[in-house]
Parts: sequence; structure tokens; C-alpha cells
Amino acid sequence: MAHVVVVEDDRTNAKLIEAILRRRGSFDVTITENVAEVLRLARAHLVDLILLDVSLGRCEHEGKAVDGISITRMIKDNPETADIPVILATAHAMEGDRERFLQQSKADDYLAKPIVVQGELVKKVNDFIRKREEEVNARGASLREGGGEGTNVVDAERPAPKDQPIEER
Repeated sequence: MAHVVVVEDDRTNAKLIEAILRRRGSFDVTITENVAEVLRLARAHLVDLILLDVSLGRCEHEGKAVDGISITRMIKDNPETADIPVILATAHAMEGDRERFLQQSKADDYLAKPIVVQGELVKKVNDFIRKREEEVNARGASLREGGGEGTNVVDAERPAPKDQPIEER
């Protein structure tokens, strides 16, 4: 089951997004405002996609206030985590906001709130996770063809939870 981390400071929005992703997409979902936890999960390759609110009023990292754009940059600027898809979610939906937010953050996509079409969110998440898995598997095949040890990169980069065999991920 794919794991999505939702970084949202509005509890109602967080619960709505979680319900949509769990019920309509069958995703494992973690809701958090803890930036260190998000970065830890990303570095440990325990997340398949991050959905981040742009305006986070209570998030801090290393003693400084941070928003979704700066958190996304931390993820995208780190070679260990840069391939993790990040979708920004925001109520800022004025003309030009999408392009500006994507350029500033290096996020993979943008979703306007409120989320009216639930299927759109689930489709975006599925598409990005599928694309990432294809890219990782292609890199694994490339390593095998190049004389690597034949280890599937997905298995090497993202260990299965202790109670779940790799084949079930």
C-alpha cells in the first residue's frame, strides 16, 4: 500500500484529505505538521508522495517558521529525497499562483482547495506514485543491465515495514 504524508495545519482539511485518500484511493496516510518527521520519513524512503499545504501557520524547522514552499525546497534540494513527488495544496487560487508556487518550490504539482472533485486528488496521487515506481524500476533494470547485483532499487531504497513482506508493498 502506498504511503502518503499530508502536511496540513487545518485539522478539518487534514481529516477530509485523509478520508478521501484512504477510502477512494486505499492509501496509507500520515497527517503531520512536524517538519522533522516529514524529512525523516522522506530520507528513510518511507513515503511515496507528500501533499503539502502552502500556508502553514504553526510549522517550524530548526527554530524558524516554515511554509509548504520552503519544506518542498528542502525535499527537492536533497538528492536523497528529490524524486519523491510533492503536491502543493492551497486555497490561494488566483491567476498566476499555480505557476509561481511551482517555480518557487520545485513541487511536482498544485491542487487548489477546497477539494471539490475527490477523484481528481486520488487520480493525481495515483499517477505520481505510478510514475515514480516506473522510474525507480527502470533505474533498477538499468543497474542490473550494467552489471549490478540485480537488486530491485525499490526494495533497496524503501525497506518494507517489519510486519509486511516486500512482495506485499
